[in-house]
Amino acid sequence: MIKSILDNDFYKFTMQKATVNLFPRAVVKYQFINRSHTKFPDGFDKILLENIKEMSRLKLTKEEKDFLISRCYFLDPAYIDFLAGYRFDSDEVTVSCIEGNLEINIVGYWYRAIMWEVPLMALVSELYFHILGEPTLPENEIQKNAEEKMKFYESLGVRVSDFGTRRRYSYNNHDKIIQTLTKFSNKTFLGTSNVHFAQKYGVSPMGTQAHEWFMFHAAKYGFKMATTFALEHWIDIYRGDLGIALSDTFTTDLFFLHFDTKQAKLFDGVRHDSGDPIIFAQKTINHYKSLGIDPTTKSIVFSDSLTPDKVKEIRDFCSEKIRFSFGIGTNFTNDVGVTPLNIVIKMTEAKPEGRGWVNTIKLSDEETKHTGDPETIDLCKRVIENH
Repeated sequence: MIKSILDNDFYKFTMQKATVNLFPRAVVKYQFINRSHTKFPDGFDKILLENIKEMSRLKLTKEEKDFLISRCYFLDPAYIDFLAGYRFDSDEVTVSCIEGNLEINIVGYWYRAIMWEVPLMALVSELYFHILGEPTLPENEIQKNAEEKMKFYESLGVRVSDFGTRRRYSYNNHDKIIQTLTKFSNKTFLGTSNVHFAQKYGVSPMGTQAHEWFMFHAAKYGFKMATTFALEHWIDIYRGDLGIALSDTFTTDLFFLHFDTKQAKLFDGVRHDSGDPIIFAQKTINHYKSLGIDPTTKSIVFSDSLTPDKVKEIRDFCSEKIRFSFGIGTNFTNDVGVTPLNIVIKMTEAKPEGRGWVNTIKLSDEETKHTGDPETIDLCKRVIENH
């Protein structure tokens, strides 16, 4: 079900390079979170483990390596050679399923363990629907729906990307969806977060960094300094490339307190992933104006549970105020007539070099998306209130 080592989100590779360079001794823990409290069938853990062990056979092919060299110039040859030697190690993952409650834990060096999250979630989703055997829409209707959405986005004059690997219905469905999306010009379809499909269809891989980048920095440097150090380290590694900053790990308000003139000018824009998108857009516009920066020279990438109606609402508000694009996930890759799983895998603890284990949390703009130890979440809230 995972057919390539590149069958993963692009930001996993960009962050892996950064961890190799900056934090090679850091150790982390991740945990599977079942937000919808879905019950999994008996024996699911055994089937999942079999598929996890199969992933150890994956390795970078010559064609994939050539693609990374030609399309991703900011990933240097030393990193790509490292990736060529990387193999998934199933000993880093433990799985159990008791009375339908699926538990997955990952422990390892951050530069290694970082690669598990997205393919594991894709495996869980595909295996669940495969075993459940629920009827879906006919394949031609699924593709027709995707094509109609793209025609609608084209009529709006907006640009969209596929961000749907982690909760896709299946690999094959994802493949068919990308085939459909590539029928549209790059004025409408920008690319995909999935590097394997980017290589297969000759489109751009999309993404920069995820919440865990900021979560780890909080474990190492504290909540007050996490955003500043996370952004500065990103600048140190990528020197202005990959310039979309994720904004909501410890709330957007705290992010903008630290997103100063230097960073606001160096980064091309920000990504929205929780909370009201219109309120976020206005805050972003106001922040750029407060720094003397023309918002129409900057971008917002919206990526939170997007649907065609929500995309239109955001487009209508943002037009002529700021640049914008959309990363669309489950609404592309799991719109097949079943209810998609509401699952995530998040970093829960980190052990930076020279320190013991520290709890890691995400305090997003939407309370239902908070993750981590409740006491640490409360601590973060108090720090923010007094900042």
